[in-house]
Amino acid sequence: MAIHELKINGNRQSVDVDDDTPLLWVLRDEMNLVGTKYGCGIGQCGACTVHIDGVATRSCLTTVSSIGDKAITTIEGLSADGKHPLQEAWKSCDVPQCGYCQSGQIMTAAAYLEKNPNPSSDEIRQAMHGNICRCGSYNSIQKAVETAAKS
Repeated sequence: MAIHELKINGNRQSVDVDDDTPLLWVLRDEMNLVGTKYGCGIGQCGACTVHIDGVATRSCLTTVSSIGDKAITTIEGLSADGKHPLQEAWKSCDVPQCGYCQSGQIMTAAAYLEKNPNPSSDEIRQAMHGNICRCGSYNSIQKAVETAAKS
């Protein structure tokens, strides 16, 4: 066990965990930030996506010791009031069904829109390709990302 100082959602927090503990479990079990979901544990589904220094990152594959002083943003830290343009677009486009993948989808889309604020439909599909939705809401997700990009 070791003490790790993390910058999560703009706040410094300490956690005493093994160096090889996945960030996902630190967020969920130690910090009670449960918006980040466990999906597959092998980085294939995207449910655990967070931002590390603004880059969409699979937290199930990222060890706590690899983070250093980088800034971590979870779905809880994306917007203080839950009114990020993507969160608003998700509601207006009626995206959520079961909701399980939604935080990872939104975090992936937010990082992508920071790099490409005016994407085409094809670019959105490509950017979101690595996130799996068990409900098959891909068309609604694309529409929400397009809506957010316009706002």
